[in-house]
Amino acid sequence: MENSAVNEALITDLLTNYFNGIYNGDVPLLQSVFHPQAIIGFDIKGDTHFKTINQYLEGVKNRKSPHELGEEFKMKILSLDIINNTAVAKVQVPIFEFDYYDLLSLIVVDGKWVISNKLATKVN
Repeated sequence: MENSAVNEALITDLLTNYFNGIYNGDVPLLQSVFHPQAIIGFDIKGDTHFKTINQYLEGVKNRKSPHELGEEFKMKILSLDIINNTAVAKVQVPIFEFDYYDLLSLIVVDGKWVISNKLATKVN
């Protein structure tokens, strides 16, 4: 298997963990896919908000998960671009009656893919 196929598989696994972490409210799983210095940017109705990864995880910890609320799992990868040890993934995360789109920047740190930045917006 060529390196790009290996990287695509590794990133797909990481994004699956990202989705499962959000869906199940699994903070340790979510924490494992982010770099500890990751920044989260939100565009909510035209207002911009930023959170550290710890602030974001605290919010996940203190809310009911989509799974607990009986929501159907509909998250999916829309696109993935990999260049060397960096990548950008566009993903759809429909939760809590909203349709979120996340742009995730990924980078290899210590031989492991991690999310270094998340930009999120909702379309409804």
